[in-house]
Amino acid sequence: MNVDFEVCCPVSPDLGSIRDLVRMHAQRGGLRGERLEDLVLAVNEAVTNVLDHGGAAGLITARGHSGGFTVEVLDVAGRLTAEQVASARIDPTRSHGFGLWVIQHLCDEVTVVQTDLGTLLRLRMRVHATAAAGRDRRVRHGGQETQPAA
Repeated sequence: MNVDFEVCCPVSPDLGSIRDLVRMHAQRGGLRGERLEDLVLAVNEAVTNVLDHGGAAGLITARGHSGGFTVEVLDVAGRLTAEQVASARIDPTRSHGFGLWVIQHLCDEVTVVQTDLGTLLRLRMRVHATAAAGRDRRVRHGGQETQPAA
């Protein structure tokens, strides 16, 4: 992957600023319209999960590259697993708990990597949607892929 530009910021409860930062850099990376807003919403959900369920600290890294845009959200708690993301479902009897399901259904690719620093959630969007992207989303952990829950 050839990186055209990169920006980093700490995880923070200032979600509006994080959304603005991601939106601005993703636009620079070529995302527009619904695909841009899908990525912004997915990042908002990922950061909210770090604040509410993780270590409440981490790092957001956004990278524009040829053909797309990637945002990595590092959670220092390191508790999130690929299986949790892949098995996320919506429970209509609950008023919250939809974040992981939203993330996996909005992004072209979601990868979960355990690192020495914590859990890295990588969200990728291609500039142009492909016909297969909406039907063949996968959650990756290392070299293994898991089909997300419907």
